[in-house]
Amino acid sequence: MSSIGSQPPGDRIFLHGLTAQCLIGFIDWERRVRQTVVLDIELPVDCRHAALTDEVADTLDYKQVAKRVLAFVAASEFKLVETLAHTVALLILAEFGVEWVRVSLNKPGAIRSSRDVGVVIERSRADLPAAAARTPLAGGG
Repeated sequence: MSSIGSQPPGDRIFLHGLTAQCLIGFIDWERRVRQTVVLDIELPVDCRHAALTDEVADTLDYKQVAKRVLAFVAASEFKLVETLAHTVALLILAEFGVEWVRVSLNKPGAIRSSRDVGVVIERSRADLPAAAARTPLAGGG
């Protein structure tokens, strides 16, 4: 994967604090009880044209991204936050056509004495073909 951090500076759309309930975890009780996960997502979007037209059709509709991600996460049953974050990133790349995505996913209260624990991942379109063949986008795990 090319380093996303080396991307030129540019416009971004972000979604912070998307919250969903899902089955996540590998301990027996975690396989029976829905838990909260919180996602932050960052996407590259050239906002110049939309700024001139003031039309949502000329930008990435972040409401549609949020709705799709929240529905996917709610239906998922992965064991690892790493797998859920990776699969969410691939879903966004495949369905919304952005060049790269940064996903931060955390499980509040997953570790005693810690507010939350999670992962931050970055994926690009270059990751999509090989990864899509190995990772289910249907939400199962």
